[in-house]
Amino acid sequence: MSETQIRRLKISFVFFVIAFAMVIAKAFKVQVIDSETLIAKSKGQFFRETKVYPKRGNIVDRNGNPLALNIQTYSLFTIPKNLKGDYSAYKQLEKIVPELNYQKVLNRIKKRRKFTWLARKIQLEKEQVEAIKELKGIYIESVPKRFYPNHELLAQTIGFVGVDNVGLSGLEYLFDKELKGKPRILKYIIDNKGRPVKFESKSEGGDAQDIVLTIDKDTQFIAEKYLKEAVIEHEADKGGIGVMDAETGEILAVANYPTFDPNELKNSPTDVRKLSFVSDPIEPGSTFKIVTAISALENKIATPDTNYYCEQGRLKVEDHIISEAESKKKYEWLSLKEIIKYSSNVGTTKIAFDLTYPRLKETLEKFNIGQKTGIEIPGESRGIFTSEENVSPLTLSNISFGQGVATTGVQMLSIYGAIANGGNYIAPTIIKGKPVEERSKRVMSEEMSKELTNILVEAVDSGTGGNAIIPYFRIAGKTSTAQRPDKRGGYTGYVSGFIGFPASGNKKFVIYVYIDNPKSKVYYGNTVAAPVFKKVAQHILYKSKDISGLAFEEGKNDTRAIDTVRIKHSSRKITKDDEVPDLVGLDKMSVNKISEKFGIKFKHIGAGIVSEQKPEAGSPMSKDTVVELFYTAPEYD
Repeated sequence: MSETQIRRLKISFVFFVIAFAMVIAKAFKVQVIDSETLIAKSKGQFFRETKVYPKRGNIVDRNGNPLALNIQTYSLFTIPKNLKGDYSAYKQLEKIVPELNYQKVLNRIKKRRKFTWLARKIQLEKEQVEAIKELKGIYIESVPKRFYPNHELLAQTIGFVGVDNVGLSGLEYLFDKELKGKPRILKYIIDNKGRPVKFESKSEGGDAQDIVLTIDKDTQFIAEKYLKEAVIEHEADKGGIGVMDAETGEILAVANYPTFDPNELKNSPTDVRKLSFVSDPIEPGSTFKIVTAISALENKIATPDTNYYCEQGRLKVEDHIISEAESKKKYEWLSLKEIIKYSSNVGTTKIAFDLTYPRLKETLEKFNIGQKTGIEIPGESRGIFTSEENVSPLTLSNISFGQGVATTGVQMLSIYGAIANGGNYIAPTIIKGKPVEERSKRVMSEEMSKELTNILVEAVDSGTGGNAIIPYFRIAGKTSTAQRPDKRGGYTGYVSGFIGFPASGNKKFVIYVYIDNPKSKVYYGNTVAAPVFKKVAQHILYKSKDISGLAFEEGKNDTRAIDTVRIKHSSRKITKDDEVPDLVGLDKMSVNKISEKFGIKFKHIGAGIVSEQKPEAGSPMSKDTVVELFYTAPEYD
């Protein structure tokens, strides 16, 4: 290498060293010396960043009927300092949206310079939106707002969202991630001339999922209607009801009353917003006696015909007297099935003493007493159940007939569901499509389930549950009139309950009803809760057309004349192409068949059978006519 080349190499090296040093120095100045100044300048250009989620997923019932959906709304905001005292845009805004009073807007922004909301989630016409976009210094964002079209219906289960469409309660909270999907990022910055510019992130958002429930909207409507009527009629504090498909564990309806309208959240007290049927355990009372009977049968301690002396209605256990719910009942010898039939506390205690607590506890644990069922509703309680390996005779007595143990409504549905479906305990679910096999386990033989069903049928036919009888159907069920624990550790008032299922027909479902603290003259489960069961069960059985294929029992045709539904049969309807047909009295299934056959457009409002229609029958009809149908619950004679 020549001397000239060496000199050039040295010069190049020195040049690169100096250049690199300058880069390092500049980086140091930018990242260290001037960092705060530059960050402040950057923040001066950037005045808002927000996440915009896609339209929240809908929540629908098993038939696709919407329970929670979205309506289009808009939010308006401003940056007062950018207007530099020119408030003319606010005056123009008042002309476009009269609710945004100019003086009220000024009062809101008076002491603010930065980002300020002017309105959130308001509904606007297309013309209003376009006009607002032309206003300097006022910005508009499209925001979907959650809407619950059925108002109070299933409100405690669905829950509600906050102002930012974030789930705060119920299924809205539990499935918030799935329902809201992935967001887009919106950024507002100021360019060199001080003009606001909106940028969107590359992410397109999306992936919001719909949630399909096992709920049947019509059954839910009927259940809530009759529960509410019973709570009001008997001046009770509250009540609960649940309906479960015994073969799948799917919840068809679940509710408590009082309830609330999630569209009017501010007007509802917080204590009615939770689903107590799942979250608040109660002492089940006599409905729990069947579990004691199950344990005695499976441990071969007794058979349905094993007799127990019932001490003429009074049995001393430790320092307490166990008596019957009705003090005038002075039973002597009763078989196990008669003990359930007449709901004898003394007889159940005698069975439990023969059984002993360890065996009874083993049965209770098999039915997941003291454990959550796993239903997809936030706040589920595991109930109250002692973990002791053995208990005192008095505690054993109390547990055997449903005191000293507390269960939730869904726990009780699952227990009776196992009897109704032939012996499989199926964990309940409210989400459609969950495989039954993953939630099912056999807890008793099919033969035992039949024995228990027959015992429960007798309890309705000729025992304490007579008000649950449905003509031409065998109804299995059990009443309860449980003492109500108070805050002082004693008992005040009662919780009236009934749980049961049809033992004939094709539809296998369980209904549990309880009315908490009725203050009317009557408070027994048979007079307060059983009638609610009957009305809801009739609706399901008649809706499913089980009555049409039912084989009537010999000897009962005269004594059980069937209830008649006050409807006009669809076979009597005469439809002309150019006239609105008479649809009053039809159910939704029949209306849909007419729609398919004649191409008539219908708008359905409510649930049950058609009680009113607009336009009236016989009115002229064109291809564009939309007939509004108003549904109400059917009446039973």
